[in-house]
Amino acid sequence: MTTRPAPGPDGLRGFTRRPPAAEERCELCAEPLPGEHRHLVDTRKRSLLCACAGCHLLFTRPGAGGGRFRAVPDRYLSDPDFTLDEESWSRLQIPVGLAFFFRNSELDRLAAFYPSPAGATESELDPAVWREVLGSGRLAALLQPDTEALLIRRERGTGAASAGGAGGCWLVPVDVCYELVGRMRLHWQGFDGGAEARADLADFFARVAARARPSTTEREDGR
Repeated sequence: MTTRPAPGPDGLRGFTRRPPAAEERCELCAEPLPGEHRHLVDTRKRSLLCACAGCHLLFTRPGAGGGRFRAVPDRYLSDPDFTLDEESWSRLQIPVGLAFFFRNSELDRLAAFYPSPAGATESELDPAVWREVLGSGRLAALLQPDTEALLIRRERGTGAASAGGAGGCWLVPVDVCYELVGRMRLHWQGFDGGAEARADLADFFARVAARARPSTTEREDGR
């Protein structure tokens, strides 16, 4: 397995720092932003940009801006039938029980990341392993490039999703994954993360589970 830090800190901006005293503004048009706002993916720089409602809406259209900027959608889906045994998980070569996967259109490949005290760490993912282990799943088929991620949490000794967040598989906006990375980096203490990090992790997945709706159709609206 080859691992390396995720390229550049831009993807974590806004998640690992304290809120700035100055008013936050849209990174495209400089419009003032509320505390809760949407994001765009800059596919060339592999970074997230804070966006106002108007700029976000503009880039929901396919090909807008030459395809460089893509609006991050807000859908959350779960796969009630998801299972992943110990052997399959080990084939992904992720050293912890938590990871997210997305398709990088600029590099034309799948990317796998997992949170660590140092931030997001990227793990080289063999395309053949992806296809065999996760690629045939219901949510993998719905994944939008760059803007959505497959978020997997696996507790040792369990193979299936369960209520309350003990384990599972969700399709989520990619910025949510970077929020998770930032939260872990902020709260992690000691060898096992500490009580605060574990409580924060439980709260995060409870919110994801509450927002997600079961995916039961072959096609879902990605906006």
